[in-house]
Amino acid sequence: MGLEFKSRVTLAHGAGGRETSEIVRRLFLERFRFTRVSGGVGLPELDDAASIPVGGGRHIVVTTDSYTVNPIFFPGGDIGKLAATGTINDLAVMGAIPVAVLDSIVVEEGFPLEHLDRIVNSIKDTLESENVALIGGDFKVMPRGSIDKIVITMTGIGILYTNRILLDSNVKPGDKIIVTGSIGEHGATILALQSGIDVESSSLRSDCQPLTRIMRRILDIGGVHAAKDPTRGGLAMALNEFAKKSNVGIIVWEDRIPIRDEVKMYSEMLGVDPLTLACEGRALLSVSPDKACEVLEELRSMGCSDAEIIGEAVDDYKGMVILKTVSGGLRVLEEPMGEIVPRIC
Repeated sequence: MGLEFKSRVTLAHGAGGRETSEIVRRLFLERFRFTRVSGGVGLPELDDAASIPVGGGRHIVVTTDSYTVNPIFFPGGDIGKLAATGTINDLAVMGAIPVAVLDSIVVEEGFPLEHLDRIVNSIKDTLESENVALIGGDFKVMPRGSIDKIVITMTGIGILYTNRILLDSNVKPGDKIIVTGSIGEHGATILALQSGIDVESSSLRSDCQPLTRIMRRILDIGGVHAAKDPTRGGLAMALNEFAKKSNVGIIVWEDRIPIRDEVKMYSEMLGVDPLTLACEGRALLSVSPDKACEVLEELRSMGCSDAEIIGEAVDDYKGMVILKTVSGGLRVLEEPMGEIVPRIC
C-alpha cells in the first residue's frame, strides 16, 4: 500500500526518504509522457543525472538541484561549496566527466553582501579546483520575508561514454558494496547546528568534497557497475535504491560500516540513526567481486583510509536491504521516513 497522498506538502516530502519518492512518483512519473531523449537516461530512472546521446558512443549528462541548507555556513563548507560539490558529484557518480555548470541564486532583500561574496568565492574555488566552467546563470532578489536568506539552484553538464555509464539499476548479484569513507558527517554537523549545539570546538565537520578524482581512478580499474552519492536519506536510502532498482537483495554488515565516534555520539544525543544522515563527499559503489579488493586498495592509496567493503548483493531478499547487526541478528534496513533533517542541502 502506498503512502497517503496528503492535502498539503510537509517537510518530510523534501527529506529524501520514502515520502520524497512518493510525491515524485505521483506528481511526475505518473503524469509526464515524454521522459527521455533518444534512448538516453531520463525521468523513469530517477538516477543522479539524465543523459542525451550525441553519437560516437558519447552522452551529454545533465543534473540539476536546489540547495537550501540551514545554516548556510557550517564547519567544512557553506551553501556555495555545497551547491558546487553536490552538482559535480551527481555527474561523477554517473561515470561522467563534469565540464560546466549554470547557477541561479535567489537572495532575500537585506542579505549581507559580505556573505554573498563569501558564498560566490566558495563556488568559484570549488569549480576551479575541478576544472569546471561556470557558463551562465541567473540572480534574483525577493522581498524581505519572502525567502529564508538564500537558495541556490545549480545545473551541471558532463560528458559520458556509453561503456562507463553507471546506473542504480546495474547492481549484479555477487557484487561487493563499497563505501568510500565514513558516513553521516554532513548530516550530523547540520543537525547539531540546527539543534543549537556548538560543534566548533569538536572535530565534527561536513565531509563536503568533490568525488571526481576518486571516480576517474576507480573507473580506470573497471568492475564498477553502479555508484551513488548518499545525500538526503543517507546510506539507508542509497542502499534501498540500489536494491529496488536492480531487483536484488543487499546484505550489509553493520560492523563494517565506517562511522566516526563523533557522528555516533551526536546521533545518539539527537536520537537519529546515522545510517539515514546525509554525506556530501562519499560514494556508494557496487563492484564486481573480482575487482572489489583492487578498488578498495586504490581508494585507500588515494587517502580514503576509511573506505570499506560493507556488504554484497544477493539473489535472495529481492528489493530489500538486510542489515546483519553487531549482535548477530538480522533486520530490514528500511527507507527513511519523516523529517530526517530538514534543510540539510
